[in-house]
Amino acid sequence: MDGKQLIKILQEYGWELDRIKGSHHILTKKGKRSIPVPVHGNKDLPHGLINAIVKQAGIKNGDW
Repeated sequence: MDGKQLIKILQEYGWELDRIKGSHHILTKKGKRSIPVPVHGNKDLPHGLINAIVKQAGIKNGDW
């Protein structure tokens, strides 16, 4: 899964793109801390990073 696909999943759960700084897209949600998601073209993100971002977003691993 690349960064763009992960951003689409997060947006389905109410996260919004706040800003882009370099290759990192920063997503925000009211009442939550911001989440940076690296986007390096179509390069897949490591599984551990995906799991950490999803956990930080408060999404259960089996839900997405």
